[in-house]
Amino acid sequence: MNKFIEKAKIVFRDPIIRKRIGFTVGALFVFRLLASIPIPGIDAVALQHFLSGNQVFGLFDVFSGGGLSHLSIVMLGVSPYITASIIMQLLTMMSPNLKATFHEEGERGRMKLAQYSRLLAVPLALISAVGFLKLLQGQAVLGNLSGMTLFTNVVVITGGSLLLMWIGELISEFGIGNGVSLIIFAGIVAALPAKIPQFFAQFEQSQIPTDVFLLALAFLAVLGVVFFSEAERPVPVTYAKQVRGMKTYGGSSTYLPLRLNQAGVIPIIFALSILVFPQVIAGYVAAHAHGATIVSIATTVAAYLATTTWTHNILYFLLVFVFTYFYTAVTFDPVAIAENLQKGGAFISGIRPGESTSDYLGKVVTRITLVGALFLAVVAVLPFIIQTATNTGTTLAIGGTALLIVVSVVLDLLKKVDAQVSMREY
Repeated sequence: MNKFIEKAKIVFRDPIIRKRIGFTVGALFVFRLLASIPIPGIDAVALQHFLSGNQVFGLFDVFSGGGLSHLSIVMLGVSPYITASIIMQLLTMMSPNLKATFHEEGERGRMKLAQYSRLLAVPLALISAVGFLKLLQGQAVLGNLSGMTLFTNVVVITGGSLLLMWIGELISEFGIGNGVSLIIFAGIVAALPAKIPQFFAQFEQSQIPTDVFLLALAFLAVLGVVFFSEAERPVPVTYAKQVRGMKTYGGSSTYLPLRLNQAGVIPIIFALSILVFPQVIAGYVAAHAHGATIVSIATTVAAYLATTTWTHNILYFLLVFVFTYFYTAVTFDPVAIAENLQKGGAFISGIRPGESTSDYLGKVVTRITLVGALFLAVVAVLPFIIQTATNTGTTLAIGGTALLIVVSVVLDLLKKVDAQVSMREY
């Protein structure tokens, strides 16, 4: 406790840390102002009716930072930039030429990768803006958009997404924490004050046991997310002794930390992308198609993929599980790690350097990823499990995906602040 108090004093006394925290808070305040500015021509009643009956857009709203629920000028949030970054990372891992360009050039390569991600985010934002506007127009949420009106709205929405991307990068550079993650975090947390009065308005004494159960479950869920986000599998590593002149170097022992959840929330984003788009397309076809057979097929597909069905959640669980293995395999390269250990004169006790080390690391990661994949999959379908178990429409105020994001961002922010404090202490 004394150590925490001392670090808190350093945070408030140090002008650089105060400036970084102030910049972060100010940038997030600007983001919330932008999220409250709606695009023109919205039917507010139709929007609320559409969102209340469509949980797919509720999931999109999580990643848009809360801008989609108000159809604000930043309704796309940072999702185009996140999608572009994921695409570029996958292309980099799968293409030797791109890997040599971005990863082997150090800081310059990372800057190139970030620049290409920004450029790719522009067409993705344009496509998303047109798709959302057309879909909402078909649902009578927006008026008739054509010609210059449609063009203006697309440009405004695309510009809003790019503006948020820029604000996020400014936070990462001049503030504290990952700017993009903090924007999503701010959007999720900003929705909580509105849910508290809603909870008390719908409160019934007969629901007290259920509410207590949900509160305890939420507490356990937070503990579980913290535990699995921070859990590591240490692999002992020993450095061989080297004699140079009259001195002996090496001979020390350390460990290689392998995270239980190396993929983060990326598998959940992948799974949502796979499940959401067929449902959106099926709903659009069912509302606009003319053939009875096509409408029937589209309606059936949309019904089976609804977020409240067992079909959707079983597919969601399986996709998150599979994508966790896929993304871990793409981002974790045991061969490169084994080569780096060998070049540094390090080895794993009882394992030969080189190919044997890479095979061993691959087996360890495969085993621990099983636990991480199951954890992510359970967290993803947690709201549906709670709703089914309690036999009510009540779910946690923060769903499984949002809960994982919130806890992960808070943990990362605390680490960044602690790192800044440690620098000042030394």
